[in-house]
Amino acid sequence: MKTVEYPAGQVGQAAFRNGMSRLGSAVSVVTTVSGGKRYGFTASSVCSVSDSPATLLVCINRASASFPAFATATHFCINTLLPGQEDLSEAFGGRAPAVDRFALGEWSEGVTGVPVLNNASVSFECTLSNAIDEATHRILFGRVIGIREHKKRAALLYCMRRYLAG
Repeated sequence: MKTVEYPAGQVGQAAFRNGMSRLGSAVSVVTTVSGGKRYGFTASSVCSVSDSPATLLVCINRASASFPAFATATHFCINTLLPGQEDLSEAFGGRAPAVDRFALGEWSEGVTGVPVLNNASVSFECTLSNAIDEATHRILFGRVIGIREHKKRAALLYCMRRYLAG
């Protein structure tokens, strides 16, 4: 078995990205509304923080075209994708202009007006409770105010730079 090790303090960007590619996670599209327009991005960096009160976190790159909308948003929705929704992941991941992203999928408005994907595996509508900048990203903490679950119990996963059904 071949093992690659890096001395302390010598982990570069490429090594870190390669290591992180092995950390599989669910794929989500995070959405908000700003100035009457819908915005969203693909995220695999979503994590439960607490169940009391129900709180999630999601990370957004501050260089993202969607960042200005999320920088001023008070609400957002984390829509975890189902297997077969790779096209949504790709579009919201930047491979389609922002104006075309919502043409894919069926969307409705949540109680706060944010876009909710009708056939997501699960959607968590959140109120922003805190935001912290760290390195190139902003960590958004959201108090969950609504959950919609799909009857199909599955999620689109991303690991080793490819999509998997989970």
